[in-house]
Amino acid sequence: MIEQIGQDAPARALSRLRLDGWSIMAVLIAGVVLLPVAAVLWIALQGGWEIWPHLLSTTLPRYVSNTVVLMAGVGLLTAAVGTGAAWLVTLYRFPGRNWLQWALLLPLAVPAYVGAYALVDFLEYAGPVQRALRALFGWETARDYWFPEIRTRGAAILVLSGSFYPYVYLLACAAFREQSGAVFEVARALGAGAWSRFFRVGIPLARPAIAAGAAVVMMETVNDFGAVDYFAVQTLTTGIFSVWLQAGNLAGAAQLSACVLVIIVLLVTLEKASRRRARTHASARAMRPIAPQDLQGVKGWAASLACLLPFLGGFVLPVAVLASHSLNAAQWVEPGLARALVHSLATGGAAAFLCVSLGLVMVYGARLSRRRLPVLLLPITAIGYAVPGAVLGIGTLIPLAAFDNSLADLVLRLTGVDPGLILTGTAGALTLAYVVRFFAVAQGSADAALARISPSLPMAARSLGRSAGQTLTAVHLPLARASLGSALLLVFVDCVKELPATLLLRPFSFDTLATRVQAKASLENLSEAAPAALTITLVGLIATALLARASR
Repeated sequence: MIEQIGQDAPARALSRLRLDGWSIMAVLIAGVVLLPVAAVLWIALQGGWEIWPHLLSTTLPRYVSNTVVLMAGVGLLTAAVGTGAAWLVTLYRFPGRNWLQWALLLPLAVPAYVGAYALVDFLEYAGPVQRALRALFGWETARDYWFPEIRTRGAAILVLSGSFYPYVYLLACAAFREQSGAVFEVARALGAGAWSRFFRVGIPLARPAIAAGAAVVMMETVNDFGAVDYFAVQTLTTGIFSVWLQAGNLAGAAQLSACVLVIIVLLVTLEKASRRRARTHASARAMRPIAPQDLQGVKGWAASLACLLPFLGGFVLPVAVLASHSLNAAQWVEPGLARALVHSLATGGAAAFLCVSLGLVMVYGARLSRRRLPVLLLPITAIGYAVPGAVLGIGTLIPLAAFDNSLADLVLRLTGVDPGLILTGTAGALTLAYVVRFFAVAQGSADAALARISPSLPMAARSLGRSAGQTLTAVHLPLARASLGSALLLVFVDCVKELPATLLLRPFSFDTLATRVQAKASLENLSEAAPAALTITLVGLIATALLARASR
């Protein structure tokens, strides 16, 4: 009997590894998503290291220090602003609270690089602030007064924080609202003041959500290229562009990309380790919702001002500056703007549809097959969202170029005709990079949506003779439509705003809204950049409004 059990063990193990059709599709999708990251690591290990002595003695210490300082500064500032605003709108009533709790989301619609262009234009020598100072005090030239330097690392931290704090705000709001009001009532009854309740009760309970939001913010900070490049702050991301495009060293760029990947992995690991032992559980009984307290007088207006400042800096200022530069109607009918809009809509729409479709198929396949390999690969595919766009640009280009060259050689041998590159340097390569970059958004939404569907419903469909594919279209899709629609919207907006991957992979003379804004603004031509920037903001604003309405 024991011998029979021993013989059956390998068979059971082989059975668990055997893949069916849905499992194979899930594994193939995971392979496509993970291939760019693997390609970056491969080319980094295969290439020579001759550039590193030069980097170590010149620019690399500056790249690393600027990146670390930006991550720390933006992470701390967004955690403070997002958590504080979430605490105020959740636990208190004050003037303007009802609209401020939604207005605080609007900076999500403004890309960080757009905020950078607007801030510099607002504060520079020819901007309205310094013009007003000269007119008020009678100053003639810049030698007559002192004004702080604008294009600095500190300004970059402010702009990135104003654009990214809603990530922390959203998660902190959800965390505070999920807590029982009895916890805060007990703390108040024991004599804890407002600040004591915030630091000793609110922060510990919401710590996992705050840490997760801050981690996302720091990953977005590492990914940013447009804002830091405009502020002349050299980071690892700008270094990737310099080493590849200026020095012509692809292996060195891949090795720098590998360094960025190491930083991202360490960041995610530290975030998870910091809350590994943190456990908060809701009572089994019905929770008492939090009853907001009224803030009267000076305290109420101070709370209003505290929530208004991030909204003004992150949304109102950039939009107002851009609007002032786009009053000329002729700017809105330029053919270059129309082409950039079409390109953005086409690539963003195709990437969003593919991303959500592939994410749904992978999650459904992993759940349906219950095989170990697809289930293990499912969370790993989320790494694309943590990988900067510049890194994905390199990782996408390498396998596509290898595939194109192999296919061209095969066609040349068979037909004697060289077809050239088929995918490399096309909009298809750009779409693929978008899919990999934002696959985690679609996969996470699909996973959460399917998890909410009662298992009895697909079981009933299968018992009535429906196949797995028919069950997906007849049962899961209608029930998960809202979540999948939100994911489609989020991925589309992120694709429209994405800049680093677009700069590296776009075809020649193929402008999107993001690249048009960057190209015009880099030439200090904000008037021509303003219409494209406002169009990006409008797309993001519509998406944010729809998402805010859906979350009510």
